[in-house]
Parts: sequence; C-alpha cells; structure tokens
Amino acid sequence: MAEYKPRPRLVYADDAGNIYDHPELEMLVRRGDRVEPPRPDEIIPLPPESELFLLPGRDALGFDPATGRVERLGERAVAAFVCPGHTLSATAAYDTTPGAPVLPLFAYGAVGFSGERFVVAAAKVDEDRRQVFSGIDPERIVRGAEKLGRKFPKNRLITHLTGCALTSCCPAARNLALGRFEAPLPTSQVCNARCVGCLSHQDPDSGFPSTQNRITFRPTAAEIVEIMTEHARHERRPIHSFGQGCEGEPLTEAALIGEAVERFRKEGGRGTVNINTNASLPDGVEAFAKAGGSSIRVSLSSADPVLYEAYYRPKNYGFNDVRQSILRAKAGGLFVSLNFLFFPGVSDTEAELAALSALIRETKVDFVQLRNLNLDPERYLALVKASGALADPARQASMGLRNFRKRLRKDCPWLRFGYFNPYLET
Repeated sequence: MAEYKPRPRLVYADDAGNIYDHPELEMLVRRGDRVEPPRPDEIIPLPPESELFLLPGRDALGFDPATGRVERLGERAVAAFVCPGHTLSATAAYDTTPGAPVLPLFAYGAVGFSGERFVVAAAKVDEDRRQVFSGIDPERIVRGAEKLGRKFPKNRLITHLTGCALTSCCPAARNLALGRFEAPLPTSQVCNARCVGCLSHQDPDSGFPSTQNRITFRPTAAEIVEIMTEHARHERRPIHSFGQGCEGEPLTEAALIGEAVERFRKEGGRGTVNINTNASLPDGVEAFAKAGGSSIRVSLSSADPVLYEAYYRPKNYGFNDVRQSILRAKAGGLFVSLNFLFFPGVSDTEAELAALSALIRETKVDFVQLRNLNLDPERYLALVKASGALADPARQASMGLRNFRKRLRKDCPWLRFGYFNPYLET
C-alpha cells in the first residue's frame, strides 16, 4: 500500500508580517484562471536564497478537505520568489480586494508548508550555481568592485556595473566583481519594444516602478573590451553577455557591439560572447555573428504571434522578424537559446506547445531557458484575455510544467533545457 502523504498546508500572514501555516486548510495553487490543489509531483522544498513576499490587498485562499470547498481567509496571501535555476509550475492562489495595488515586477510562486518546512510549486531546471551567493562573504564582492573601480577609474561602464553590484545587488554585476561566470555588458539606452514587464523602463501610468535603472550613457568599444578582457583574465570559462536588465534592446547598438566584439577577438579574446535580445533586427544578428559572436538568447513570452505582440508591444518589427533573426543566427553559426518566459496556465497549454514546437523544429533552436515571467499574475492574465488567445479551446487547460517539458523534448529530441546561458567551447 502506498504511503499517505498529507498535502501541504496553507501559508498566510497577518498585518504585522508574521507568517503562519493553517492548522486545517490545505495549500492551493493557480494555473491561469484555475485555482486547484497542487499536483504531488510538483512540490519541492523552498530552495535556499528564495524569498517570501506578503501580497498587499490579497486574501489567502485555502482548501478545506472536510467540505471540499475553497475558503477565503481575511488574512494576507503569501507568495515565493524562487532562487534562480528554478521555474514555477504554479502561481500563488489568492483573492484580490478592491483597490489593491499592482504587484511589482517579480514572479509569485505558490508556497505552502509541509514537514516543518516551506514548499513551493516549482522545478529545478538548471544545476548551475552562478547566481547562488550563499557562503560568499559579502566583503569579497565589495573588495572586487572597489578593485575594478581603482584599476579602471575612467571606464564609465565599470562604474555603472560596480554601482549595480553594491547598491542593487544585481547578480550579474556581483559576479563581475567576483571575476566569475558571466560578465554583463549593457550598451543600449533605447528599445524598440514596450514590454509590459520591462525591468528598466515603465510608463508613469503602469502602476508599478521599474526594478532596475537603465543605463544613461553610450559606452565606447574600448570600455566594453576592457571589461571583456579583464573578465577573461579571472574566469577559466568566461561568458560575456550583451543585453541586461538595466538597458534597452542591444541590437539597436549593433554597430557598437560589432566593433567591440571584433576588436576583442582580434586581440585574442576568448570565451563565449552572447547577446540577450528580442531578435527584432535580423541584420544586426547577422552582423553580430560575423564580428565573432558565439550565441544569441531570444526573449520569447509566446510563439503565438498575437500573444507575443500583446506582451512585447513591438515598434516597427513583428514576430516574423524574430523568426528571421533566429534563422540568420543559425545560418551564421550562432548557438541559439530561447529565453522562454514561462507562466503557468498560459505557457503550458496544447496551443502553446504546438506553436513553440513548430518554431523550434523550423529554426533548429538549440536550447530553451525556462525562466519565470516577472509580472503581476492578474495583469498578465488580463493581457492574455484581451488578446483573444483564450478563445482557443487548446489554450484553456494546463498540462503542467513537467509534462510540457517532456513533450517538447519528445517533439524536438535535440533540444537542451536550462536556465542560464551555457558556456560554449571555442
């Protein structure tokens, strides 16, 4: 006989910020518009370096096993922001009260309590620990940032990034200060999209602030190359990445990036040179490949053109330009990843699987990074509904993250999955 495992209990908070587990009510999760108990195979212990959020204006929902009913508490809902390397399979279940503020730009995972520990509906999708800082003395980061500043006092890009490492605790900037993993190379002040969940620029009427400050200057090729060269001195497997949360679209600076990459390669620069992009400008992708780039990571909320454009709100480009950029990247010898912004109940449907599989089979994408969509869940669901996508019956049921990944791999057997940009042997 199979061992009975009790379902995780509901987690909620009081107005003072104290978090409790409910003695009777069980955990609920949300997938799209559906509120339901979690699936047994999707519950994992809350990973270290995750955070718990108290959700203002949102009442916790729990399941009463005695009555089979969903119960609303007059207590605050709690959600989890999971450690990088993990993808949510469900979002937090709650009921929003009138006048509740829009939630900031984070992902809001369903969290419960079981066996004397917090649990979350998520899956570990990458073993890479590049954004895990437990066990690292914060003073090492401070010393590394200050050392960079002293060595390159006139490099504005280093000044910007060391500031990010010390004030906003940006993981990429902290890794630069530590001389490890992936070096960030923000370059662009402008963007040709108006993503609803943009981290660095929000319209005043959006209802929530940007979580990162966009770069305010145009770096020179020399400033960029200095960082790439210095990072490669310290990291055995260096990755150099254009396209960060503190900038616009890097392909709008394709000429500058091409100049820097070409100069870096001519000086014997080694490592993976990557660009994180919306892939809006196929000519820019081609130029990046010719200059000596290694890989491209394409941001993608959906392979459905209607749903894609509802989120990205592109200016002077469309989904077909994204497709053409991927094809040209592959033709130019670039390794292609999709930064697939996963949202439970929308991303893991039959319709999305069909659209994404078709795109990957046509373009021969190499890698899918299963990242969480950072946006107020109700804000995104309203956008999806307004796009008309939910009129398709194939978008109205969730197969779950595990089945979605399993079936996508079956459709595209060469495909690899992860969370971070991989290092490529050169």
